[in-house]
Amino acid sequence: MRILLRTFAFIHALMALLFACAALMLIVVAAHMGWVAFASGLSQAAAQAIIEAVGLLAAAVVALQIAQTIAEEEVIRAAHISAPTRVRRFLSRFFVVVVVAVAIEGLVATFKALHEDPAQLPYAASILISVGVILAGWGAFIRLNRFAEELEPEAMAEAKREDQKLK
Repeated sequence: MRILLRTFAFIHALMALLFACAALMLIVVAAHMGWVAFASGLSQAAAQAIIEAVGLLAAAVVALQIAQTIAEEEVIRAAHISAPTRVRRFLSRFFVVVVVAVAIEGLVATFKALHEDPAQLPYAASILISVGVILAGWGAFIRLNRFAEELEPEAMAEAKREDQKLK
């Protein structure tokens, strides 16, 4: 059984490494796009390219945060996501990143639609509406999960002990 758990930890570490590599590649592409746009002159096209670079940077943040979460939760802590406290904390870390990235993508899509094709505005608005839906669902989950945490106070204490592994 230990070999199987070590194999899973190795696979998780590999996945975290691949997410981090993807984030670095997105950062390089975004920097290149931004530099080319800036070097081409101060124009509306340059602004659009820089806004798209910001969207790529948002995707890079998501990839990097996922890499960090996988590394911390699955490799360093070797936490088993079963207790309500651990589930809430794990999902909250993930949703913070997703909400911010989707909101940035929605703003990028809005700017792009405003300047290129106003017919695309409903699609951009639907992205921003999805941010609100995700936030509402996340809030409901945290509220309902809080009641489950009160039934298992030892799970909160165990999660805090696991946090000591990162210090």
